[in-house]
Amino acid sequence: MINFKLYNNSYGEGAISFSRILERISLERSVEIIISVPATMINRLAEEISIPVFAQHVDASPLGAATGSITPELIKEAGAKGSILNHSERSMKLSELSDAINMMKVSGLESVVCVDRYELVAPVGLLKPTALLIEPPELIGTGRAISREKPEVITRAVDANRQGGKVFLLAGAGIVTGEDVYRSIELGADGAAMASAVMKSADPAKAVEGLVDGILRIREKRK
Repeated sequence: MINFKLYNNSYGEGAISFSRILERISLERSVEIIISVPATMINRLAEEISIPVFAQHVDASPLGAATGSITPELIKEAGAKGSILNHSERSMKLSELSDAINMMKVSGLESVVCVDRYELVAPVGLLKPTALLIEPPELIGTGRAISREKPEVITRAVDANRQGGKVFLLAGAGIVTGEDVYRSIELGADGAAMASAVMKSADPAKAVEGLVDGILRIREKRK
């Protein structure tokens, strides 16, 4: 999963051009790449590319008097397949998170819930999101990968996931290389998520190719 966040290349023609590159890499190398984009770009990208487009956040607001809210119904209408929830930059109260996950299910959308420590994996997993993304906030955007700096966070999250909802588990924070991705999956994660390592790269396509190499290595090893 690549979170576009809100950089200069996260919207407009730059985002469209980059998303087409990601689509090509995904299809050529048979690796699923999900992009999480600003709400204003969901419709444009969903019409342009075939890889899954996610929102970056949804509000647990019912339809009606909720000015400015972005709801599951709205992102589905725009073409999104799901959304990130509870990112450290857009955290939610537990009650809001639970409501949002349920609303996403009703709308037939997938949810990737961010948690900042492994102790939250089991209880949040019981809410049955599609996936959990374990991201220690102190490592986000640092280039110091969770798989190198705090591998125990991944392994403990994997153990906790077995006790909770047993959902897909992604690892994120500081991931910049294929080796970081490889180690994350070796430690038990099902996949990886990143943002600044790609979006701020001087050569985003090359950065993504390198990250995908980590997935292909683990795939080859497990044959």
